Amino acid sequence: MLIRVPSGDTPLSSEITPGRVYARRRDFILAAAAGFAGATSADLRAQSPAPQGVSQPLPGRPSTLSTVEKPTSHRDVTGYNNFYEFGTEKTDPARNARSLKVRPWTVTVDGEVRRPKVFDIDELLALAPLEERVYRLRCVEGWSMVIPWVGYSLSALIRKVEPTGNARFVQFTTLADRAQMPGLASGVLEWPYVEGLRMDEAAHPLTMLALGLYGEVLPRQNGAPVRLVVPWKYGFKSAKSIVRIRFVERQPTTSWSQSAPNEYGFYSNVNPEVDHPRWSQATERRIGEDGFMQRKRKTLPFNGYAEQVAGLYAGMDLRRHY
Repeated sequence: MLIRVPSGDTPLSSEITPGRVYARRRDFILAAAAGFAGATSADLRAQSPAPQGVSQPLPGRPSTLSTVEKPTSHRDVTGYNNFYEFGTEKTDPARNARSLKVRPWTVTVDGEVRRPKVFDIDELLALAPLEERVYRLRCVEGWSMVIPWVGYSLSALIRKVEPTGNARFVQFTTLADRAQMPGLASGVLEWPYVEGLRMDEAAHPLTMLALGLYGEVLPRQNGAPVRLVVPWKYGFKSAKSIVRIRFVERQPTTSWSQSAPNEYGFYSNVNPEVDHPRWSQATERRIGEDGFMQRKRKTLPFNGYAEQVAGLYAGMDLRRHY
């Protein structure tokens, strides 16, 4: 049962932590500390070390699909992340993802396709013209960012491999390497991380295969070297560090919906009318604007992309198919 709880200007401690992590004492204490006020989360981000190494430029041409909102700062985008393979605290990925080896890297594309292929990362970089798309990102935990991604529509890859008529869904599998990813030892989820989209969602022009952000190669803590970005869905749908894309006939079981099906449904569209069982989704806190007195923003249906994507769900009960 979905339970609505009142929203307020001060986030609940549970707002930053999904269920199985929230239940653990250590993470509960950390979450409670982050929940005293918005200013506290900013303090935590300030403690995050800056990304190491020299950034490699990866420019993209401006896209008409971009929002006109001011992007979140580079420091926040790269220092405040959910990437549980490297730890459950928001500052863990920036510290721990340095161990991730992003070359060589391949992505296997197979299943219900006429032209299956193993793509090298350089082939993916050259597959289609790169664009910079400034997209909103809304996290199910109640915070949001505006990020200038670099990449192209996933539809370019879909056309390349020629799905058969049996392909109704696309499954994304991410890297799970205990030697590189210390968070795999936590048992938060069953690894590897798996996500999925319906075919028409995957082929939508907004759905993006991202290889960079802020005009540079994708940082490790943000899902290097290649990730998914689906801007009208909650952030956990956008799989990071992808190693396999499989076209399938049946709806795939996804990691969070398997772990907590009452909290994380397959569709996971941003919907202010459908609450998480432990907190409201009606408002959100924009990272970088979260001072103690800062009021929360109202959450927009489909994260503000309703005009472009609402038609995908015509006739569906979006409370049941959450």
